[in-house]
Amino acid sequence: MRVLGIEGTAWAASAALFETDDPTRATDDEHVFIESDAYQPESGGIHPREAAEHMGEAIPEVVQTAISHARERAGGDDPPIDAVAFSRGPGLGPCLRIVGTAARAVAQRFDVPLVGVNHMVAHLEVGRHRSGFESPVCLNASGANAHLLGYRNGRYRVLGETMDTGVGNAIDKFTRHVGWQHPGGPKVERHARDGDFHPLPYVVKGMDFSFSGIMSAAKQASDDDVPVEDVCRGLEETIFAMLTEVSERALSLTGADELVLGGGVGQNDRLQRMLREMCDQRGADFFAPENRFLRDNAGMIAILGAKMYAAGDTLAIEESGIDSNFRPDDVAVSWRGPEESVDRVVETETEVQGAEATVTIEADRVVKDRVPRSYRHPALDERLRIERTRQEARLTSEARRHGVPTPLVLDTDPDEARLVFQRVGDADLREALTADTVAAVGRSLARIHDAGFVHGDPTTRNVRVDTGREDGHVFLIDFGLGYYTDEPEDHAMDLHVLAQSLSGTADDPETLLAAAEDAYREESDHAESVFASLDDIEGRGRYQ
Repeated sequence: MRVLGIEGTAWAASAALFETDDPTRATDDEHVFIESDAYQPESGGIHPREAAEHMGEAIPEVVQTAISHARERAGGDDPPIDAVAFSRGPGLGPCLRIVGTAARAVAQRFDVPLVGVNHMVAHLEVGRHRSGFESPVCLNASGANAHLLGYRNGRYRVLGETMDTGVGNAIDKFTRHVGWQHPGGPKVERHARDGDFHPLPYVVKGMDFSFSGIMSAAKQASDDDVPVEDVCRGLEETIFAMLTEVSERALSLTGADELVLGGGVGQNDRLQRMLREMCDQRGADFFAPENRFLRDNAGMIAILGAKMYAAGDTLAIEESGIDSNFRPDDVAVSWRGPEESVDRVVETETEVQGAEATVTIEADRVVKDRVPRSYRHPALDERLRIERTRQEARLTSEARRHGVPTPLVLDTDPDEARLVFQRVGDADLREALTADTVAAVGRSLARIHDAGFVHGDPTTRNVRVDTGREDGHVFLIDFGLGYYTDEPEDHAMDLHVLAQSLSGTADDPETLLAAAEDAYREESDHAESVFASLDDIEGRGRYQ
């Protein structure tokens, strides 16, 4: 099978030929040829009009080069390709339309099927394909995006994502501020090697994250004459630690033990080392494709296109319009079986490796140690471990005073980042998902919000259930990311995090989430403003 891929979502005009006998798995004899022509702005970031002009000039040339290569590989076969795959979105509309037009023309010229590929899912699938992993968590770290994906029930579910800008765009905003040319990532990486760590805001909310505050602080630090090398070091250590932490949280939530990296920012050596250290520390496997498959490229489009073509997932010409807001969780996955899932059943043992701590379970108590994370800069790691230990003890007791079932705090040692709790429940919420148990979570969140603070990470792994009781007594645990706030948007983020965790671990997340939201509305004094903020948050996700 030979599939021509065409990519052009923003800056890279690219065409590729993927040749394989088995598109479902990587083989020693598979062949990937990639021809790319990248747009380089004279100053600043990507200019949509200039990018489209570049696509118009470069796409015909790279496509013709790939077709010529296909003819050589075909050895006289006609047509030289079996299908044409193209990046249908997300991306810049003018660029995508040029790519779509080229793909239709080639498909009609050779009378072969047309396949429309989601660019972000392709970033995931090229890593899954080349790693041989079955169902990994995928961290996509690219220019306009940053999110965590996992496959469940026929779709790639968004486990977490940026709440403002993509990670590459965030870095580029800083580099433009200091007068450096696009792309900014390699320049930050180079300068960071000679810098000392400069502290910057660290913003993680469940498995979501935000870069706007970091960028503002980095710009201000530069304006205040902090050496640019130090600011670059702070940027890398902070942003990449956030991405690594949320990746570990996704592994912990789902029980998965495989992580794949995708996206152009994934070429950064420091990010790869952080992710590999984290996976080694928790006994998980990590894979990053070679750089040519991390940056935007048609090879990943051709590889996923071959899988989709083999599954019969093709497009009629009249139905092949582009979608500049094409979210990965909108893709109906045809090339994977419904029985596959990122979610694993994890048996509870006497020692559990959580997202940021080791938990030792004893007969009547639980000892939680926030062990050092070697991937984080020591100063950042120590600050987070101490702050979160103090906050968890404080808010666990505070929630209990407001009628929310929580474990008793038996002992606290912030300097050692250790907590001792009463042992509660006999199962995580993910093992006891019913409308009643999830509704109890909704009521508890409403109570703590009305009391003026948030949980920060209300996932199905941070709720314990006493399944031996008819009412399924439900306890909130792990308040380490919580904080005091009366802002409706902060309260809404708790509900958003709960929704994402249900999406990644429940068979019927919509029904369960409705039960939680109904209970929240009944309990809360401020439900109207919170749900108005929730609508705004959900519309803020990338390409929503």
